[in-house]
Amino acid sequence: MTLTRDGPILIEGPVEVVLDDGRVVRSDRFVVALCACRRSRTYPWCDTSHRRRTAASKRREGGTGERQPSSTRNRQSAG
Repeated sequence: MTLTRDGPILIEGPVEVVLDDGRVVRSDRFVVALCACRRSRTYPWCDTSHRRRTAASKRREGGTGERQPSSTRNRQSAG
């Protein structure tokens, strides 16, 4: 098992996962990405929804989630 920062849990497959409601889901892939953020539309499998969350949280915290156009940066720093 490999834990990734701000990403899924990677497990060497095949795997069998028992969900909260008792259902069992299986994957025969060589490496399986389990969702750790619970935003995946294909939960418990990762669909990379964590990437959108990570970029949004960085912008809120003043980080560099996405680059701004140079005209926007100039207006913000001139004020």
